[in-house]
Amino acid sequence: MNPLSVIKLVIRNLLARKGRTALTILGITIGVAGVIIIISLGAGAKSMILGQVTKLGSNLLYIQPGASAENGAPIPGLVITSLVNNDAEALRDKTRVPNASAVNAAVQGSATVIWGNKTAEATFIGTDDEYPKVTNFTMAAGQFFTAAENTGGANVVVIGSEISQQLFGDSGVNPIGQVVKVKSSVQDKVGGVPLRVIGVIAMRGSSFFQNQDQFIFMPLIIGQQQILGIHHLQSIYIKVDDAANVNSTISAVDDVLKQQHRILNDSELDYSIKNQADAVKILSTITNALSLFLAAMAAISLVVGGIGILNIMMVTVAERTREIGLRKAVGATNRLVRNQFLLEASLLTSLGGFVGIIIGVVVAYLISLLMKYLGYDWAFVISFVSIVLSVSVSILTGIVFGLFPAIKASKLDPIDALRYE
Repeated sequence: MNPLSVIKLVIRNLLARKGRTALTILGITIGVAGVIIIISLGAGAKSMILGQVTKLGSNLLYIQPGASAENGAPIPGLVITSLVNNDAEALRDKTRVPNASAVNAAVQGSATVIWGNKTAEATFIGTDDEYPKVTNFTMAAGQFFTAAENTGGANVVVIGSEISQQLFGDSGVNPIGQVVKVKSSVQDKVGGVPLRVIGVIAMRGSSFFQNQDQFIFMPLIIGQQQILGIHHLQSIYIKVDDAANVNSTISAVDDVLKQQHRILNDSELDYSIKNQADAVKILSTITNALSLFLAAMAAISLVVGGIGILNIMMVTVAERTREIGLRKAVGATNRLVRNQFLLEASLLTSLGGFVGIIIGVVVAYLISLLMKYLGYDWAFVISFVSIVLSVSVSILTGIVFGLFPAIKASKLDPIDALRYE
């Protein structure tokens, strides 16, 4: 019997048992689709993390009040007020921190923005005029506040695109020049603090699970004293001029803050310096490990599907014992019978793999659309390696789990097989 005749025979046998064939294929389909989806999700998560770093700016250091535990996490406790405005000014001294291209001090919290009878919930950031140098963004209208406005504590505010839409979108009023009131639950001023809108930031999307378009920005003094009622800082961001100078800048910053805070021993540290690149590496490592773990879990379904094929093929051999005996009686060799059943198993897994690839790609694409709709920079990534790996594993599964039933079928004695009832 020529190979083409064997293939036709295999297809005819599979079509004769449509229900059983479909269920067998389903197990492989789920496994292959799962592997592709999970690998795609891991790649998408990586792209999102890198995209968020680009949004926040590269070569970035950030300083928080309070020492860090050995594992890098801030020590829990009361509100720590060890960072102050003078620390940020000292870090701006080029003779002390020569590779700092920008130093930005900030405080933040939640607030309600009011304009007329409309309100919007926002995250406010009290910051200085160097914020645009540290963080990447573009203005849709107006401008960010100047050094003079920041130093003088001008009652001005720059709003995110979503806040602008919520307050002014339906009215058709130009936000620039309008006076809004910002009211914080921490500093409960009657009616809120009046601030004049001088700029609207273009759409930025989400970054590290925060909607950047719901942010508003005001001079540091306004945020500290009028909104929060404090005099300390919650963070200081430093933009380093070059990635090669990050470590030397960390040392310089450490020296400056030790002098500012009169610290002689590291055990007395009341601040922590973080490197954003290190944080991204940690997140990437976690993402990779999680993706690998989930892919391994999905691969288990391929094994389950392979066991299903083993079971189905064993049943098939038992049902077709007389057919096998007849074929061997008219001249079919052991090799031909073995190859027929092995081909059936391989064809089942190949079909399952092909359908699984289609389903996996479609689901991964839909997930990427959903994440983009939610505002995340989620890339649709389908790895060629994941497709090749899934197909190879599915075919290998068919061969491995189909080999035993195929060998068993080929070794049947034709006389005993013809007597089988």
